[in-house]
Amino acid sequence: MFIEGDMAVYPAHGVGVIESIETQTIAGVDQDFYVMKILDNDMKIMIPTASSDNVGLRAIISKKEAETVMAILGDRDSEIGSQTWNRRYREYMEKIKTGSIHEVAAVLRDLYLLSVDKDLSYGERKMMDTAKSLLVTEISLARKVDGSKIETLIEDMFN
Repeated sequence: MFIEGDMAVYPAHGVGVIESIETQTIAGVDQDFYVMKILDNDMKIMIPTASSDNVGLRAIISKKEAETVMAILGDRDSEIGSQTWNRRYREYMEKIKTGSIHEVAAVLRDLYLLSVDKDLSYGERKMMDTAKSLLVTEISLARKVDGSKIETLIEDMFN
């Protein structure tokens, strides 16, 4: 359960702030909604409070958990499959949609490593940017540092 002012993560959209909790009548039934404003683009999302767990709404990770995420990014032992770019794209998109920061980190790492050997498709480059943006925002909040520092740290890991 979140309260007004809480920071939360909505899968594939990123970090936002719960601006309010509103009740709306839909089909004659009163339902409560979190009204969440996404930080990156000011988009507003209404999430039914009753199904917020099902859609993956979660709290920001802890500082300790941020270290685990950085370790995932630094793992060079992972196998990158040899499937076609569109199959890989679908697989990675499913991982991002889970809302798990570990999955998002794995996608970013794999795409960075893949980009060393071959040119990424437009969709893969866009997905890499999305994954990086999601991670930078959440890790910078968890560590309480500026996002540009986290972005530089991540880029340095792969250069």
